[in-house]
Amino acid sequence: MKFRKNEAKDWARENMRGIWAAALQPFKPGSLEMDDAGFRRNMRHWIDDLGIDGFFVAGKQGEFFSLSLAERKRVFEITLEETAGKAQAILSCSDQNMDVVIELARHAEKLGASSIVVHAPLLHFTTKQDETLYNYYKTISEETNLAIAMWSHPDSGYLMSPELCARIADLPNIVAIKYSVPREMYARLTEMTRGKLIVSTASEEEWFDNIVELGWRLYLCSSPPYLLQTKHDRRMREYTDLAFAGEVAKARVVRDSLNPVRKALSSTRPPEKPPAHSKYWQELLGQTGGPVRRPMLNLTEAEKATTRAAFETCGLRTLAQAAE
Repeated sequence: MKFRKNEAKDWARENMRGIWAAALQPFKPGSLEMDDAGFRRNMRHWIDDLGIDGFFVAGKQGEFFSLSLAERKRVFEITLEETAGKAQAILSCSDQNMDVVIELARHAEKLGASSIVVHAPLLHFTTKQDETLYNYYKTISEETNLAIAMWSHPDSGYLMSPELCARIADLPNIVAIKYSVPREMYARLTEMTRGKLIVSTASEEEWFDNIVELGWRLYLCSSPPYLLQTKHDRRMREYTDLAFAGEVAKARVVRDSLNPVRKALSSTRPPEKPPAHSKYWQELLGQTGGPVRRPMLNLTEAEKATTRAAFETCGLRTLAQAAE
């Protein structure tokens, strides 16, 4: 680790910038073992060909709930090996069991990681959460020197208020939040915590507006950076860089040009099968996808055909089209 705990916020302001993607975790067909080689190929493609700045691994996109503790540690190890000197990484230690959270955080620190992310836990029977959650993050903060990102999303059964998030952000190594909430909430938290907390959300469709209107410089993060782009068509990277440079009108044109791709991706996604659909889209892009593990469901052949037809006509420039 390159900083002391009380330097974590300064480190984050300097290094947590740009486009960070949430990695899907590839598994081998048949055995459903982790596909380490495929994961490495994806990471290298995302860094070298797509110009992605950082990676969020072993989260919901990565089906962390189906991974063993040893597998989650292995994901951390591969990620840090592949990103060393080339990209940033934030390692998800999220779990319902606090001991697992702490064990994963300590493993990440031992490996030389800089940052972790921990989502707000599911809380049974409670009708108020603020003191529980403050002490939850305070405990994690005390147990590790790593920079910590909070993560609040509806799957927890509640949303952390901006006021609570701002209070937790006073802890020395709480540096960021992935805030999967309505825009009014994350805009308010942004204004409340400037200079103290980096606020981001997973919506790529809101990313451009958040750069321009809220001054954001971090997309943290979901799968669009590698599902909406190819080596020959890096429009998310392009509109992001244009917006960062203040060329708003040009950036808006590029951003809007991706609407057919967004529509193709979202309109063919079965409501119960987002991970399987994203993995199949990866395969259409030439990346390693593979099946999902239970309890998630795989696509049917009919769902694949519908997705393939939309992919082929969405206007995303692929290797084959570049060669024509």
